[in-house]
Amino acid sequence: MLTYEKRTDRFSGEEYIEVPFQGELLTEHPIYNKGTAFPEDERQSLGLCGLLPEAVSSLTLQKQKTYESFCAKPDELEKYIFMLSLLDRNETLCYSLILDHLEEMLPIVYTPTVGKACQQFSHLFRRRRGLYITANNIHRVDDIFRNAPFSNISLIVVTDGERILGLGDLGSNGMGIPIGKISLYVAAAGLHPAYCLPIQIDVGTNNESLLADPLYIGWRHNRLTGDAYDAIIEQFVNAVRRHFPHALLQWEDFGKGNAFRMLERYRERICSFNDDIQGTGSVATAVLLSAMKIKKQKLGDQRFVMFGQGQAGLGIARQICTGLMMEGLSREEAANHIFGIDKDGLLLKGMPMSDEQQMFAKDPAFVANWHVADRSHITLLETIRNAKATVLFGVTGQSGAFNEEVLKAMGANDPQAMIMPLSNPTVKAECTPEQAVAGAGPHCLIATGSPFKPLNVNGAEKVISQCNNLYIFPGVGLGALICGTPKVTNEMFMAASQALSDLLSEEELKGGRMLPRIDKIRYVSAQVALAVAKEARRSGLGVRADDEKLLQMVMNAMWEPKYLPYRLPE
Repeated sequence: MLTYEKRTDRFSGEEYIEVPFQGELLTEHPIYNKGTAFPEDERQSLGLCGLLPEAVSSLTLQKQKTYESFCAKPDELEKYIFMLSLLDRNETLCYSLILDHLEEMLPIVYTPTVGKACQQFSHLFRRRRGLYITANNIHRVDDIFRNAPFSNISLIVVTDGERILGLGDLGSNGMGIPIGKISLYVAAAGLHPAYCLPIQIDVGTNNESLLADPLYIGWRHNRLTGDAYDAIIEQFVNAVRRHFPHALLQWEDFGKGNAFRMLERYRERICSFNDDIQGTGSVATAVLLSAMKIKKQKLGDQRFVMFGQGQAGLGIARQICTGLMMEGLSREEAANHIFGIDKDGLLLKGMPMSDEQQMFAKDPAFVANWHVADRSHITLLETIRNAKATVLFGVTGQSGAFNEEVLKAMGANDPQAMIMPLSNPTVKAECTPEQAVAGAGPHCLIATGSPFKPLNVNGAEKVISQCNNLYIFPGVGLGALICGTPKVTNEMFMAASQALSDLLSEEELKGGRMLPRIDKIRYVSAQVALAVAKEARRSGLGVRADDEKLLQMVMNAMWEPKYLPYRLPE
């Protein structure tokens, strides 16, 4: 196991990297490889003579050549494969290129293209990356962790592949998600790739097409559940604590039945969070805080209807509750502002539901005076009308669910109704921005889960903000790591939401923008990280440093992908 570390010459002050090997091995390692950019002195001192062409390139020229090759690829999946191959050859070049073309490349290295890549991951598999923990090797988990590429791991992103995006159970093919999420951490928050580790926990799959595929790379077994599943997760978490006690663990794309359990079971034992639950909730709340500035109202003035009660819906509802309670409401009062709609309609006490949904289930007496056709199945439209909803979330993947009648009902309740069809990809959005404006009126506020172009409304441009978790999780992770907190709290995510909303100018808010431009993502992540560190300090969980020192720590931790000089150990 290697240790990656930037050093400073005690005499010259020059920053350099101490490389653990030389010669051909150096050109084969993606963290250390510079390709044709190895300067002449390093070619001689590091045993590279004759291994590279004569011309010494620069990072700028390498990016120019590589971008030409990227653009020549015929479709998004081929571009994904190209970028993954580049990542396996030269990580510095890869991330420098991504930062130069953020808006173009983020949809390639992650959503929506990563979904297609995960569906074909076994067929695309070229070179191993990260660690694979299975039911067959969990008894050797310490040996597995000793095979991690670097000893100073700070971030682990782990999935069991059960709920990959909106695609369901993809088993071991789900490894594309932790790999992609780490790429976003590096690009957006500047975590060095050597400190990041993707992990796939392979407990089988119930996907029959994968089990029948001779090229499937995972364990050919039905998915483990119950005590057998829990035992593997327990051994995994304990191994993380033994080998990487200061690392942040991000749970990613676990099924609803396990995601909430894992989050609650381990959030006090290990510094961890679930982006599907907490990250989604936090970025949606940031949009709401921006909307409150536009409307000049408070969260407590709103009535929220949540169409969908899975991880995303419940994560948003929980974070809104945190915001309402910070405005002075009790937990019960906060929950009464939120109306959850699941497959059987409005959640009512006495219905079959998960433990997580119970908090938002309404007592039948609460809706006794509502005008509805069937009290055992209160519809979305009936809920909007009777609850006087002012904010509508869609997290179901049901295209067209927000029809004209639903949207008109929202507009009748509030001319500035907040419409948030958050399902992605675009074809699964509950409505389009055009449909929202046509139904709820020209003054409605809109944020979506998929990217949409601005609208022209009454001669003015209306920006459609994409509710992308990228605005939150990299900064939260960075902030948690630099301040040394032992856990990530709901209040830290609320601080992240507030910091994100506060980055918008009055002019941007007037134009309907409720999230910053994505090309500012590094600045956004730094400010989110600072807010998280300040909240950790306030709550007694983080380092006690002043704001200036905390910001300095954040900036020092953000890696800029560029080539530093190399030296062999003395």
